[in-house]
Parts: sequence; structure tokens; C-alpha cells
Amino acid sequence: MSVPAAAALRVIAVCNRKGGAGKTTTSVNLAAELAALGWRVLLLDLDSQGHCAVGLGVKVHQGEKCLHSLFTDPQAQLVDTLRNTSIANLSLAPADQLFEHGTGVRDELRLLRALADPAIAERFDLVIIDTPPSLDLLLLNALSAANWVLVPFVPHPLSYEGVRQLMRVLFKVMSNQNPGLKLLGFLPTMAADNIRQHRTTTGDVARQFGAPRVLPSIRNDIKLAEAFAVGQPVRTYAASSRGAQDFAALALCVTQLLA
Repeated sequence: MSVPAAAALRVIAVCNRKGGAGKTTTSVNLAAELAALGWRVLLLDLDSQGHCAVGLGVKVHQGEKCLHSLFTDPQAQLVDTLRNTSIANLSLAPADQLFEHGTGVRDELRLLRALADPAIAERFDLVIIDTPPSLDLLLLNALSAANWVLVPFVPHPLSYEGVRQLMRVLFKVMSNQNPGLKLLGFLPTMAADNIRQHRTTTGDVARQFGAPRVLPSIRNDIKLAEAFAVGQPVRTYAASSRGAQDFAALALCVTQLLA
């Protein structure tokens, strides 16, 4: 299944206010799976930890233009930050690990304008934004630029609270600077159906936000961590693993939701 050539650029922000919810693992592996389905994907790393580059085996050297250059240099262009990856159809705009959150250009629409560059729409069908957990200008930029929000969460009470906090932010953004923003779904990560707490927390999310908005789970799988350690998406590191199977299923589900 591939994206139609005439499809408009779609932008997905991967968010949760709680750290450790699997945002970067989701962003990297979903991007790789969608690229394998024929989408031309651009992955943007707004989290200054810079783990998307690690997960894709991309080396970022000090002084090179990165995605955060948009927020330190008013003249910076998004196209100048792009890196090729070893995955066909997948490019990366890596993070600047020296960027200090709370600094830089105070403009909530900076990323939106950068994505409006015709050169981006010509090269890509889909943009995935890996966001920081902090509520700051970078997260607001991601939400202002996105069409959809994907919310990974570990089925645990603390992560569930992160979901609730994020939803309060989303409602504000939807009511003001981005009324077209939609919820793509909630994604249970590191999930185990045999753990009662996981079942209970996922059920709580389904009851509060609607069962159809809960996406197929990403099961707990050590292969996902091993893949990051060697700089590969799990589909290339361990194609038969549970993690690879689950992200392949997620990509098909997302493709249907974006149609």
C-alpha cells in the first residue's frame, strides 16, 4: 500500500507530557514502516536529546545545521537541515543536543512556516515530529504545525496522567492557533496483556477518550532497545520480532486513518 502521488503533505506530532512513554521509539519505527510502504517520510527531532539520529544511525557533528537551527537563526531553512538515512524514502532533520529549551526565537508558528516551503511538499508526503515532553515553545510549535497527534503511553498510572495533561494542552491549541488539529489515537507501548495494571490503564484511556481512539498495542520487546543500540529501526534489525510485527501493523492502521 502506498500514498497517492497527489496527496497533500501530512504532519503527525508524536507527543506525551510524560518522559519515557516511547515517543522516540514510536517516531523512528513508525517512520521506517511508513517509508517501507512507499510514503516519502521526513522525521523531525524536536527533542534536544537527539535520539532519533541515534535510532537511525545518523552521525550529527557539532556546528552542523540541525532542526533547532530554525529557533536560533531566523534565516535558517528546513531543507538545509535534512539528512539522508539508510532507509529508503526516509529523511531526518536531527536535533541539536546543545540547544537549551526555553531559548531561541519566541515564535509558536516558526515550524509551521518552515514546513510551508514548497521544497518540502515536493520531496515528502508525510512529516513525523518527535516532540520533547516539556511544555515549552518547541511542543507548541509541533502542535501548531501538525494535522494529527499520536499519543504513545505506557499503560501505567503516571503515563496516563501525562496523557491527561497533554489533552488539556491539545484542547487549548485546537481552540486557538490550530483548530484543524486532530487526534490520531492513543498508542499503548511496552504493553503486556498479562499485567492487570496494563489492562486497567488502557481501559481507562478507552473509557475516557473512546475505545476507537486506542490503537493496536506495541508489545514489550527487548529487540526494540537492541535495534536502537545498533542504529537501526527494528524492521531491519529483527524483522520477525514482536516489535517489528507490531509497528508494521501500526503503520497499516495509520495509513488507513490518514486516507
